[in-house]
Amino acid sequence: MNNFRSEYRTRYYQAYTTVIGTIQLHQRKPHVVALWSVAFPGFGHFLVHRFFTGFALFFWEFYINQVTHLNTAMMYSFNGQFDRAKAILDEKHIYLYIPVYLFAIWDSYRTAVDENKIHVLAKRENAKFSTISITPFGCEYLSKKDPWIAFAWAMAFPSLGQMYIHRIVNAMLTLVMTIVVILNSNLVEGIHYCMLFNFSKARDVIDQQWSLYFPSIYFYGIYDAYSNAVELSKLYNREQADFLKEHHQSEHFVLYKGEKIE
Repeated sequence: MNNFRSEYRTRYYQAYTTVIGTIQLHQRKPHVVALWSVAFPGFGHFLVHRFFTGFALFFWEFYINQVTHLNTAMMYSFNGQFDRAKAILDEKHIYLYIPVYLFAIWDSYRTAVDENKIHVLAKRENAKFSTISITPFGCEYLSKKDPWIAFAWAMAFPSLGQMYIHRIVNAMLTLVMTIVVILNSNLVEGIHYCMLFNFSKARDVIDQQWSLYFPSIYFYGIYDAYSNAVELSKLYNREQADFLKEHHQSEHFVLYKGEKIE
């Protein structure tokens, strides 16, 4: 059950609280959303809450990258070894990659622009929304989150910051993919040898194809946790202010522009 009732029905809503987290509309910079799609297709769609599209694009990117050996080819290109990059790249599949990659960038940008417009209308309408949801699977409620705590936990390990702010879908995806990437890339062993200043051994141990997934996943987890913690705090403050105005503020109270309240 939740505290959302039929009498609250309106055209647009600012947010909705479910057991997997609070889904909210807020202003986003479309080019930032598009850049996360550039970093890894699917991430931009997760930011605008298009989870099914995001999952489809994410796993397509993961699959086609593995088939074409794109990460390894990029690593060779960064080192100026263009002949080796061309030799390892699978040309048969690479042309399947390009249109989907460009679509992910374009569609995430377009969706961010549309949701910004809807957010403006929803904020102007100031419709009520659910603030607590209780089901047999758990309890979720709107609360204030500290962005720097989310940032710190996300830095400690990908997905922890998202768990802190209850973005469960993103947290589970980030956690699973982090574990898969770390195990297949031998990243922990590589870091261990780097700490021992045995860089040649670290280079031999780390799998280049798998290891290049990690930066995108790691920094996305930090950005997603921090930015959404900021927006959740704003949403909480706005909801509290509306509640206090409606139930505790005198109907005759008027605050004039420039007036200072002690």
